[in-house]
Amino acid sequence: MITQVIPTIAEQVALLAGQATDPAGLHPAREQMALSLGWHIVLACFGVAFPTIIFAMHWRGIRRQDADALLLAKRWSKVSAVLFAIGAVSGTVLSFEMGLLWPGLMGTYGDVLGLPFAFEGLAFFLEAIFIGLYLYGWGRMPPRQHLLMLIPMAITGVVGTFCVLAVNAWMNNPTGFKLVDGKVTDVDPWAAMFNDGVWLQFAHMWLAAFMLAGFAVAAVYAAGMLRGRTDRRHRLGFLVPFAFASVAALSQPLVGHLLGSRLAETQPAKLAAFELATETESPSPLRLGGILVDGEVRYSIDIPVLGSIIARNSFTKPVEGLETIPEEDRPPVNITHLSFQTMIAIGTALAGLAALFWIARRRGRDLLRRRWFLRAAVLAGPLAFVALEAGWIATEVGRQPWVVYGYLRTADAAGENSGLWWLFGATLVVYSLMTAGAVVVLRSMARRWREGAEDLPSPYGPQLETGADR
Repeated sequence: MITQVIPTIAEQVALLAGQATDPAGLHPAREQMALSLGWHIVLACFGVAFPTIIFAMHWRGIRRQDADALLLAKRWSKVSAVLFAIGAVSGTVLSFEMGLLWPGLMGTYGDVLGLPFAFEGLAFFLEAIFIGLYLYGWGRMPPRQHLLMLIPMAITGVVGTFCVLAVNAWMNNPTGFKLVDGKVTDVDPWAAMFNDGVWLQFAHMWLAAFMLAGFAVAAVYAAGMLRGRTDRRHRLGFLVPFAFASVAALSQPLVGHLLGSRLAETQPAKLAAFELATETESPSPLRLGGILVDGEVRYSIDIPVLGSIIARNSFTKPVEGLETIPEEDRPPVNITHLSFQTMIAIGTALAGLAALFWIARRRGRDLLRRRWFLRAAVLAGPLAFVALEAGWIATEVGRQPWVVYGYLRTADAAGENSGLWWLFGATLVVYSLMTAGAVVVLRSMARRWREGAEDLPSPYGPQLETGADR
């Protein structure tokens, strides 16, 4: 008994000693970054995908003289403006956070990361300009010229997101510099920006953006149809975004597989956590569910060989187990594994829902008349949000304990400012208020649209005279 207790006490003392050496700013910085990124990424997805969806609806309205399509495009443009305004605030917060929360990262690698951040800022300002032109162009510009304002909106949204993803991909695949005696030299910002992992990681995020925006918008109209609003406008409002989401959902497994197949060489610890591989097995099983308890896998369903097939594109190649990874270099296994499998499970379900709808439609069956399908479509909206967040948790937590993989640990990137907890609290309040404000504004707009008020009046300023006023 004594021989069992003494190592346990020693382990606890070592753990506490390790925690005591962490910088005072590490934990608040982690919480702050998780909150900011997790909140902002949702708005970024709408910035990437929504302009393209609006373009398709607006183009349909002009091409087919479809009044319902034009009305939907006009309404969606106003929703897009609200989301962009809120995203501008959260994006500005993020721009300050990088240097404030992670001085060790930006102080050392700022020269490497400066180029994509500069391009992201330019893309943001250009997107704001064209959003304004598009919003105020209704009834003031020729139809096709007005439609073209959406193209730079879509392009700048994609470019800005690509730049942010380039930074994140660089953290996973650092290149474009040399580290000599702890100092960064021979910086090649273009090589850093276009690193080996950026294209697949961006493609994965780009498709995720269309899944989130498409399923979210479609869910709104599915909810309306469940309440009896089965007019043509609601059906059209469902079909166009659902079509975009369907293409993305059915394409995502291929891109995700290609992205994941690189991990065996680039981040074996993350792959081991994804697969819950405690030991190297050849061939490796696929573990569905399960958690790691005292170093042992429990409650999982193991499918032989399938782990090697999916992760290594082989019937025999093993997934490198956690026993080959030094303990100090292992990520938090359970949260990484469960987040990854949550993303996969939801993504598979959404792809299945999309395939079911279009196969049934091709066979002449209208699932929009089936309440069970409409309920599933409503549920798809929030599930797409969960899948997105779970994917980012798996990606970021799975890279730990590194902020720049293989070069800079997260603890070494943080500062000693314990006052960051106050900043986290203030940010939490601000984001809560912005969320509540967005909900109030969007619900108010939807209510007045249902009442027939298309040109929403301003609550202040001079009002146009009516016949009764004269």
